[in-house]
Amino acid sequence: METRALRPGWRDLAVACALALLLSIAWCARDWHQLSALYLPDTDDGMRLQQIRDWLGGQRFFDLTQYRLGPDGVAMHWSRIPDLVPTAIIGLLTPLVGAHGAELTAVILWPAILFAGALLLVGAIARAMGVQPAVAQVIAALAYPASTLFLPGRIDHHGLQLVLLLIVALMLLHPMSWRGAAAAGMATALSLAIGMETAPLLAVAAAILVLQWIVDAPGSQLRLGAWSVTLTLTLAAEAALLRTNGWNIAACDGFTATLWQAAQGAAIAPLVLVLAGFVIRDRRVRTGMALLAGLAVLALVVLIAPQCLSPYAGLDATLSSIWLANVAEAQPLFSADPAIAIGYAGLMTVGIAASAWCARADTRWLPLLALQLASFAVASLQLRGAYPGAILAAPSLAALVASARARGTVQLFPAWIAAAGIAYPAMATALMPGGEPRPAREASGGCPADIAIAQLAGLPPGRVLAPVDLSAVALPATGHRFLTGPYHRNQDGNLALYRILLATPDRARADIAALDIDYFIYCPGSFGEAEARAGSDSLLTALRNGAPPRWLHRISAPDAPLIILTPKGAI
Repeated sequence: METRALRPGWRDLAVACALALLLSIAWCARDWHQLSALYLPDTDDGMRLQQIRDWLGGQRFFDLTQYRLGPDGVAMHWSRIPDLVPTAIIGLLTPLVGAHGAELTAVILWPAILFAGALLLVGAIARAMGVQPAVAQVIAALAYPASTLFLPGRIDHHGLQLVLLLIVALMLLHPMSWRGAAAAGMATALSLAIGMETAPLLAVAAAILVLQWIVDAPGSQLRLGAWSVTLTLTLAAEAALLRTNGWNIAACDGFTATLWQAAQGAAIAPLVLVLAGFVIRDRRVRTGMALLAGLAVLALVVLIAPQCLSPYAGLDATLSSIWLANVAEAQPLFSADPAIAIGYAGLMTVGIAASAWCARADTRWLPLLALQLASFAVASLQLRGAYPGAILAAPSLAALVASARARGTVQLFPAWIAAAGIAYPAMATALMPGGEPRPAREASGGCPADIAIAQLAGLPPGRVLAPVDLSAVALPATGHRFLTGPYHRNQDGNLALYRILLATPDRARADIAALDIDYFIYCPGSFGEAEARAGSDSLLTALRNGAPPRWLHRISAPDAPLIILTPKGAI
């Protein structure tokens, strides 16, 4: 049974809310110029806001198509779940403060709520491990890069998924709590319906539950049963309530029929183990059954959902090498710029060492350590895996600080430095001044976003050909349609951009006419890897040399850093 000592009390809640409020106010003050204009921190945040606007404007709940993106609209791989709270805030406040004020409130309030929830859960995990919750909460509040997911304006799904993962992590530390297991089953299903980013860590959590069942740990039978039953029922409810217009797309990049079938099939395996567990106690037999169940799940995925083993396998090779391989947070840890690698993985790595140190004396730390190692493994493939690793490090680093405090002030100072996530990007910058410690994509694709938006807003609505990331920033801020966007499902639109850039001017003209492009945006160096691939006779080379073909008319000021051209004559 859960004891009162393990439950987060009002002090944990007060600390979580105070830290979230204090940092949110500081971040708002720092970024107010951009935030007040609804220039949100990440390209996905702006597109999420546009999806919410479209829904409030009459687009069906189940229709996630972004009709102003791509050649003929793009069925986004997102979920409506992260839209629910911001949409409710905007809908309730718009009659009181107007649309802009309501949207501004929503993009500030929702990340702050998630931040407070994450800190509350970290405090509960620390309390369960016998560590002072407030210290762990302070460390989590500074846990770069995880803390960046809760910046004002971060309304995309990553912060919500991190909160759901923390619910699962907390459950693993309560051996007798079937209620916690049921909550974790629901959190697992919700996270899978939102996106695949945390799926590897959720799989590790499931493996831990099965391992506890194999050794017949106290309460493990009940917990595995509660988790699997709730997971199965929630997945079934989601299939009935959250089917979007992209449900039948043969992909595993979002909540599609493919992903649902794989997840629902996998959820049945632990149910079978639970039923067998009522009569089978022998560990060797249970181990054999668990191995067979695991192989059955793997075979099921390979047979009915092979896309889930590599969600981006269907991406065109040209796009993969020119675009996706150069998205910084999608790069492997050991291939990234050293400054980025240190800034992103520093706290996660130290946290793994701290958890291993804690686990030597207390095996209860092992589940948390397993999740951290899984996060490191994901980060080794894509840097975005460092987000959960950073915040999961907070409890063991709090234990490290407590141990250092007991040894005296001399050891306390370096312990706090090691536990301060924001120290790692600072150290990376100091050691490698030429590096960039923040691996976020440039929201403008190299172009000044504020200037681009201001200039585009003054032009009649049309279709724009622009750098991939700039499109996602400018789409929600203007009334234009954009051919490109940083989304793998917009494969046709993004391929068309690079085909046009690398073609001869005459060939590019025909493609631009066929796509009915009204405006073409170029900034020096704004097309990344394509700049290196451009031949001497390509359109991109002509633009880079300041000699666009005569059929492209410049309509931006001669000295403007943003070059806007039109193939349809001067406007």
